[in-house]
Amino acid sequence: MIGTKSTEASGEGFGILAINGGSSSIRFALYNHHHQLERRLHGKVDRIGVSGTSLTFKNLAGRSQDNRLLDNTDRSAVIAFLLEWLDTQPELASVKALGHRVVHGMARSEPELVTPDLLAQLRLITPYALEHLPLEMELLDAFAQRYLNLPQVACFDTAFHRTMPRVASILPIPRRYEAAGVRRYGFHGLSYEFLMEELARLGDPAATKGRVILAHLGNGASLAAVRDGRSIDTSMGFTPAAGLVMSSRSGDLDPGLVSYLARSEQMNAAEFQEMVNHESGLLGVSETSADLRDLLAREGDDIRAAEAVALFCYQAKKWIGSFAAALGGLDTLVFAGGIGENAPLIRERICGELGFLGLELNERRNTANAPLISTEGASVAVRVIQTDEELMIARSVLRVVGIDARQDSSA
Repeated sequence: MIGTKSTEASGEGFGILAINGGSSSIRFALYNHHHQLERRLHGKVDRIGVSGTSLTFKNLAGRSQDNRLLDNTDRSAVIAFLLEWLDTQPELASVKALGHRVVHGMARSEPELVTPDLLAQLRLITPYALEHLPLEMELLDAFAQRYLNLPQVACFDTAFHRTMPRVASILPIPRRYEAAGVRRYGFHGLSYEFLMEELARLGDPAATKGRVILAHLGNGASLAAVRDGRSIDTSMGFTPAAGLVMSSRSGDLDPGLVSYLARSEQMNAAEFQEMVNHESGLLGVSETSADLRDLLAREGDDIRAAEAVALFCYQAKKWIGSFAAALGGLDTLVFAGGIGENAPLIRERICGELGFLGLELNERRNTANAPLISTEGASVAVRVIQTDEELMIARSVLRVVGIDARQDSSA
């Protein structure tokens, strides 16, 4: 059981469990904190709500790993399964606090302790992120009910972008909607916060005083413009469906499509929501796959795959150019996320015509996914950093809970 073992007296430290709920997946990681955070267990439940739902995990302490298919793909059943499975892991006995990724926090700029009042407020804004918040709310409720005596911390993906100037957050629609909270928020904040901390650790001066563009490119993809350590703009907007074209999300669209499809296909709001989040992006353009690896393999023989890849790179290039304009120049570009970290060809195509900004890639370094892939003497440092949202959650828990996490809950 979580939190039943006294570890502080033995000098072993204490555990923090990080829960990262997405649109159809749950990532988790357990960290032991003694003098620093050390990951001991991590894994994910993937494809929630569709066939092939599975749990994969790696136990670094016990040097074991496994992949298990789940019979029931229902969201509530998956969460119940995960809770029961976690309770069978011996390492969970050391856990003294939990942290959750919450995709939307509206005006919140810092992580917060989970309270009944916070849960009630988050339920009110569930329509702001229908693809993410329902799962995350179920996770918050389930863990809160099961572990009543353990502090839990909500870490908001939107918080990083609270420093954006007003001009970057206003939507050009009637002002009365802004009073209801309709504005540009931005997402992937936990990833961006981690990347900025890594830049500082690496000694990149742009982390604290400079112009940085962060490109989190994965199934969900976005970019952020950061000046002197503060977000000034980002590609995602009111919802995570905005901005750059993604695996199955459309990114930015002409709003006139809503009325056109309503008239021509009698498409209602729910159907439009389904289309732009699950049937569009790379999947919609290619008609075959939402995975860039598949599309790169097929682009020589399938024009649809080639166009999907070209569209992704073209749009990413435009966002970098526009953010460089907003920043008044560029000192550092960071690639992260599954695509950003592991697709040299995509990075090459994105940066290929951006030499006028000072971007020059070293082919050997780029092919090797090296930490620094720009050429010696280039005016812009181009980096590849493996992001870690779960570690960022654990760090946030330490900041919020502080010394309370060191108390033995069984005392």
